[in-house]
Amino acid sequence: MRLSPVQPGVVSPMLPVPPEVVLPDYVRGSIPVTSTSIQIHRGETLERLRVACRVAAEVLETVGMQVRPGVTTDELDRIAHEAYVSRGAYPSTLSYKGYPKSICTSVNEVICHGIPDDRPLQEGDIVNVDVTAFIGGMHGDTSATFPVGSVDHTLQALIDVTREATLRGIAAVAPGRPLNVIGNAIQPYAFAHGFGVVVDYGGHGIGSVFHASPHVNHTVHEWDTLELQPGMTFTVEPMITAGSPNHHMWSDGWTVAANDLLPTAQFEHTVIVTDTGVEILTLTAQGESPAGTLDRRSGQVVGPRP
Repeated sequence: MRLSPVQPGVVSPMLPVPPEVVLPDYVRGSIPVTSTSIQIHRGETLERLRVACRVAAEVLETVGMQVRPGVTTDELDRIAHEAYVSRGAYPSTLSYKGYPKSICTSVNEVICHGIPDDRPLQEGDIVNVDVTAFIGGMHGDTSATFPVGSVDHTLQALIDVTREATLRGIAAVAPGRPLNVIGNAIQPYAFAHGFGVVVDYGGHGIGSVFHASPHVNHTVHEWDTLELQPGMTFTVEPMITAGSPNHHMWSDGWTVAANDLLPTAQFEHTVIVTDTGVEILTLTAQGESPAGTLDRRSGQVVGPRP
């Protein structure tokens, strides 16, 4: 399953955003500050969040259809950028704390925050595409890991386990339960299939603020007992590794990669706690997503446990 280590390529200039697209505060000159408040949405604010999440799901679906051998992650970024702005949305990552692109593309051993560049994807690679759309004053955040052409059966198993782990974590959410039910659902499932789970990066509250409280752990933390309340919105986005979850950051200050250079995968949804359970918000108008849906969980894993 070991693939050739990813080498950084040339990063092209930032793409322009049409003047009619509304910018988030951190692009208008304000310093982005992570809110300490939990994001609660009902009524009109929830409807605006639904729009942002639907746009994010559509952008992710559009980009995913273009993943193939020979395409560069920079080209995927251009496709995403055009998909955002054609819907009147701003790419939340663009200029966020200096990030230069409209999506994150994390290839093979890159765990998260990979910067799109001129490196062509190779047959047998895997790539996570992370999309966040800002529209109507709200951010919608979602990601999926795509195979590039035909991949090794153990890589496909990594993808399948990661998607299922994400959906298991989401399905555990319900009002009155502690936040740690998410990690309690994800980590044992990943471990049972021989995979690791990254501890240091997790989900986050989201809505009018891109990254807010609470921090969502994807590993077991019995002390993480914050009670889930109806209207809370946050992301569930476990990063699952084929080997060790230990990692390092590239010199670009963004790209996080596994120390052992073994592949990693990630899926992500923005969700809301409902009065009776949980709802995934980052779905297309047709109720679809490359990150999966709760009503189509298979529970099956392709390929043997590594």
